[in-house]
Parts: sequence; C-alpha cells; structure tokens
Amino acid sequence: MNPLILIRGGGDLASGVALRLHRVGFQVAILELEKPLAVRRSVSFSEAVYEGTQTVEGVTARLVSADQFQVTLEADEIPVLIDPQANILNNQFLTSPASTFVVDARLMKSKPEPLPVNVALHIGLGPGFTAGADCHAVIETQRGHALGRVYWEGQTAPDSRQPDGDIRRILRAPAAGTVEPRKQIGDSCKQGETIATISGKDIISPFDGILRGLIHPRVDVTEGMKIGDVDARAESNMVHFVSDKALSVAGGALEAVYMKLREMDR
Repeated sequence: MNPLILIRGGGDLASGVALRLHRVGFQVAILELEKPLAVRRSVSFSEAVYEGTQTVEGVTARLVSADQFQVTLEADEIPVLIDPQANILNNQFLTSPASTFVVDARLMKSKPEPLPVNVALHIGLGPGFTAGADCHAVIETQRGHALGRVYWEGQTAPDSRQPDGDIRRILRAPAAGTVEPRKQIGDSCKQGETIATISGKDIISPFDGILRGLIHPRVDVTEGMKIGDVDARAESNMVHFVSDKALSVAGGALEAVYMKLREMDR
C-alpha cells in the first residue's frame, strides 16, 4: 500500500516532513491557508501559494486546483491546495479514508477540530493533540531529549510559550499592518539595523546575524505576532536547507507512517 499523505500546513516543520516522506517515495500533498503565515519561507513549501511553485532541496511543490491534483502527483511534485478545512477528504475521486494518512503540522498548540472523515492514520505535531483521543499518534516538537519521538498514547510536552534558544531572535510585529521589508531572507544584519517596517514602525535586528525568516508582505499581521527570525550564526547558506529540528520531527512522522503500514500488512 502506498498511501496518499496529506499535510496540513506548509511551514518549515511541515516542509521537513513533506520532504522526507516524498524522498522515500510517498505521495504527499500540502493543504494551506489562502495567505500562509510561514516565517522561514525559503524552506517552506507554503510559499508556492504566493509564487506558484516552491523548490526546497531539489523537491518542487506547486499550487494547484483539484483538477490538477493527480497530474501533479504523477509528475513527482507536491501539490499544494488552498484548503484549510481539509475538504479534500470529502472528495471521493481524490481521497479514500482507507488509504489516506493525515499529518497535522499547523502547530496550532490547541485541541484540534475533528477531521471531516476518519482516516487510516492521523498524526499530530506538538502540543494540543492527545494520541488515542483526537489523533492516532503525536510527535514531540520541543527541542531536547524527546524531540521527534512518537507517542501512541497521551501528549507531548506542554507548550513552553518560549522559543528555542535566544528569545531575542524572534521578531514580533510592533503594530498591526503589513510588513515592508528592508532586508531579504539570507541577508546579513547588524545589531540595531532596520530589517523591516510595519505601519511606520521599525523592526530592528537584536544582534549581528543572518535574517533567517520574514513573513510574506501580503499577510495582514497583528501587534505582537511573530513575523521574523534572526540567527546569530553567520551562515547565509543555512536559509536554503530545512533545519535539524524539522528533520528530526520528520523522522518521527516517517516512523509513525511505517509502523502503521506494518500493522496494516499483518
């Protein structure tokens, strides 16, 4: 059995999962918002919503309509659908509950709403999910000894409400509005340098480093919303590769998928 794996969300962790599953031969598709909120856009397949296509580490995702879905899979690309409610699960011509797996990688950090139909395998990433209750398996997304571990019962560690590493690296909107970039992802930043503005207010680099991520200018942001990420490591090439964290979480998803397939084969 080669299931269709639907990934809800196309941000950096979701894209790490999509990349690994696609590389080992699974058919993978991504379901996204009309205006995705990814910050690490250079390694997020969600960027296809804005640009039409997005290539990450040699794998291409393409924004499609339902009638282009199957031909995109057959072309060995990842179809991206604007479908935040996962309505594709109701489309009997594109999906079948018995052969469809779902990975919820939206990182909502709250109890998920039920899927439109019951699927063979439902995996949740991070806090908010309870394996055995609202999904089949949950994968730890918090850095530490348990990162990437798969739980078939219970929950991951609770949301710490703190970013990994130096909390200064996270850029937040000083006001509501849209981002007007002064720097591009991958650019060097000096401490105190303006990275972008929102509603006339400057967003300043907290230290010397590389601009690792910046939300798309078409997104309407709210005050305090995460809109960027600065990395103190002076390695501009890092913005073109999925992170070690994303690969670890993706390893957990791969483990869960193969465990389910082995169970189904028995």
